[in-house]
Amino acid sequence: MKDFQINPSCLYRAEVFIKMGKKIEQQLIPRRRLYSGEEIPCMGLGTFGSDKYGAQAVSEAVYGAIKYGYRLIDCASVYQNEKEIGKVLKQIFEEKEMKRQDLFITSKVWNDMHGRVLESCQKSLEDLGLEYLDLYFIHWPFPNYHAPGCSGDSRNPDSKPFSIEEFMKTWRQCEELVDKGLVRYIGMSNMTIPKLEAVLPLCRIKPAALEMELHPSFQQPELFAYAVQHGIQPIGFCPLGSPSRPERDRTQGDVADMQLPAVAAAARAHQVHPAVICLKWAVQRGQIPIPFSVKEPQYISNLKSVTEDPLTEEEMEAIRLEDKNCRLVKGQVFLWEGAKGWEDLWDEQTENNGKADI
Repeated sequence: MKDFQINPSCLYRAEVFIKMGKKIEQQLIPRRRLYSGEEIPCMGLGTFGSDKYGAQAVSEAVYGAIKYGYRLIDCASVYQNEKEIGKVLKQIFEEKEMKRQDLFITSKVWNDMHGRVLESCQKSLEDLGLEYLDLYFIHWPFPNYHAPGCSGDSRNPDSKPFSIEEFMKTWRQCEELVDKGLVRYIGMSNMTIPKLEAVLPLCRIKPAALEMELHPSFQQPELFAYAVQHGIQPIGFCPLGSPSRPERDRTQGDVADMQLPAVAAAARAHQVHPAVICLKWAVQRGQIPIPFSVKEPQYISNLKSVTEDPLTEEEMEAIRLEDKNCRLVKGQVFLWEGAKGWEDLWDEQTENNGKADI
């Protein structure tokens, strides 16, 4: 395999953009406060290539995004691109425009490593070329594994329902990462209120953030409010409705967020793309969206959207009323034998089983 190199055209465009004075200044980007009092950017760059974009394209986007003003980069071992992103980070630091502490880097332990969290974290640190991570998530609350790129009907015979005991074993290992100085904060992802109510009283170190699917047609108001009330920062994936999500996460009846009437109306009023409206709504609501794009005009526009021309209260309310409770990432590949459907993953009430139990 030949040595990794950033495409020279990517380097050139970044330098031209900066020389033109279009780099987004940090003081223009709103911040969100964690329970410790530390403030972090209100938007990050997602790095999940959605089975469509390779590590080279994603890492070049990370390079360009950081040069233009992004400071929060959301990574994960299962995305299979941390080594390439690490080489980009190395180049960024060698250029001496910023130091490690200027960036807020996250990663996640994948489901098949719940019993070996330290090993997983050390591998991410090695691949990313870092001495510590700012935030480390448990990616999913159970160890149900599926291979990257699998189809939506794939099932693992070893999959099991959520277990408080097993989850807390994994969380204890995450707490030890904080003790060792390998991570600064730890977080949870893809959780529900019943699961949080079961585990939060058992945590020695509370989660700093909760990654959750959040977009105009799936606003999760109860879970969002629960997180905020407990001092946990919501971080929203799929903030644009994830138009490039894998085929396994596509089902009949999914809603296209950027075609929602209130989103489209706001886009016309502000003379911007509907994607910009989705991001303005997310930031003004108080969550941290982490949109993914490898296309330079898009990730520039995404970050710029939070620095100017906010939505009105009327527009925010109109978008709030567009909530369709339309979950896009249903997680059906994680189902266990005996599960009735993907709703069981999310503790949702069904006609047959009433209120979900943990």
